[in-house]
Amino acid sequence: MRILLDTNIFIYREDDELLSDNIQELSKILSQKNSEVLIHPSSLEDVKRDRDERRRHVMLSKIHAYPILDNPPDPNKNIEYINKVGVTASTRDRIDNKILYSVYKDAVDFIITEDREIHKKARDLNINDRVLLIDDAVRIFEDIYKEVPVVTPPALHEDYVYNLDLSDPIFDSLKEEYHPEFEDWFKKISKEPRKCWVHYRENGKIGALLIYKSEDDSISDTTPKFAKERRLKICTFKVTHVGQKIGELFIKLSVDFALRNNLSEIYLTHFTQEEDRLVELITEYGFHKVGVKDKIGVNGKVEEVFIKKLIIDSEEAKSLNPIDITREFYPSFYDGTKVKKFIVPIYPEYHIKLFTDFPKRQQTLTEFTEFVVEGNTIKKAYISHSRIKQISPGDLVIFYRSKDMKKITSIGVVDDIYLDIGNTEDIIKIILKRTVYSRQELEEMRKPVMIILFRHHFHLNNPLDLGDLIDIGVLSGPPQSITEISHEKYIKIRDKGRINERYTVH
Repeated sequence: MRILLDTNIFIYREDDELLSDNIQELSKILSQKNSEVLIHPSSLEDVKRDRDERRRHVMLSKIHAYPILDNPPDPNKNIEYINKVGVTASTRDRIDNKILYSVYKDAVDFIITEDREIHKKARDLNINDRVLLIDDAVRIFEDIYKEVPVVTPPALHEDYVYNLDLSDPIFDSLKEEYHPEFEDWFKKISKEPRKCWVHYRENGKIGALLIYKSEDDSISDTTPKFAKERRLKICTFKVTHVGQKIGELFIKLSVDFALRNNLSEIYLTHFTQEEDRLVELITEYGFHKVGVKDKIGVNGKVEEVFIKKLIIDSEEAKSLNPIDITREFYPSFYDGTKVKKFIVPIYPEYHIKLFTDFPKRQQTLTEFTEFVVEGNTIKKAYISHSRIKQISPGDLVIFYRSKDMKKITSIGVVDDIYLDIGNTEDIIKIILKRTVYSRQELEEMRKPVMIILFRHHFHLNNPLDLGDLIDIGVLSGPPQSITEISHEKYIKIRDKGRINERYTVH
């Protein structure tokens, strides 16, 4: 496996000891598995041009430990690529484009970078699953290379705000941005008492935090103003040194909470920064900037207002394709006749890994006190030996848990599909950001495989067992492989399984 390091990971948060430890840990993991860790020659030339002699010397001493990518592909020979990333006169942008082109042309398997623009361009090129943040890379490669499942995935806990330590470093930037009101606000919401979701790092400090509340009012301190509506307000959303998956889980939990409490929108206000991972994350799941706060902050900036709608207007739906609907209005999805529907049988041991939030007895969100991140995110990957070739992006996958439960439990929307993948390295390249499997498990799988990348939308409120499915004419017996069903049979599953049609478009 070949991994390209962007030199900005060595200067990102320059005094951050944890980041330095992460780079060392990542190098250790990859070196033990004979992976090549490389530097792009353009990155080296960029460092050599740095006019700060001390910084240049430190950077060169760090990156000289890594070999240089030999004869990297030239993006200027690919007009289609240049048109996608944009023609630029900026030296920095040209270097970024060269670095990204290395993964686009498969000269390397993955890039690790903290550069926001590279991540944005990777999404536009649909190769974002192969462009990693340093925190994600450490966790993902640690998981993928573990020989036995001994590492416990990070967990979120539901707690009360009054149990949080206000002196924790995670609050430092908030105290600066909202000085002097923040500490008074914190005390006030502690007395309410307000709830939150929190992740603690190994050193006991907070690694991720989301404070939330339900509202049934107008938003009147912004331009423009917003009419009265039942909304979930995300009051605080902070993720540090944890990676993308916990941020994704925060969004999933917020959506789940809104659904269970009949809230139609989620919103937050935020002082947007230059390299703003939060804005990247929330826009990927349908949050849009819709206004600004009237009051200017003590930092001289204006907070921006971001709103996510959970329900799509029927007229707006007509102008969007099924993939756009699921990305913009998740958990709403298109289930009309334009997409195909497939029942996907899955063994219990894989169902447990893929859907960690589906217990045999369905719990309500208020009953949960801990959320394991792995397998509890929105984006997932399913690996199968099926030879079916009719599945396309936007189609529905309906999971049937075989052996023990013999029930249809869950429904998702296909993002992408890969057929006849014959070696482990190629599988890892496709599923790395979504995987719940170790490398050993992937190596032991019979090849070739089919990979379905999908977004999980709902568990059925009323999981349908095999007897139900036979009685209503959906199946004649237990499904042995992925099976396409008619739209009419899907409607029976939707109605009998009590999927809320408020969140379906057809």
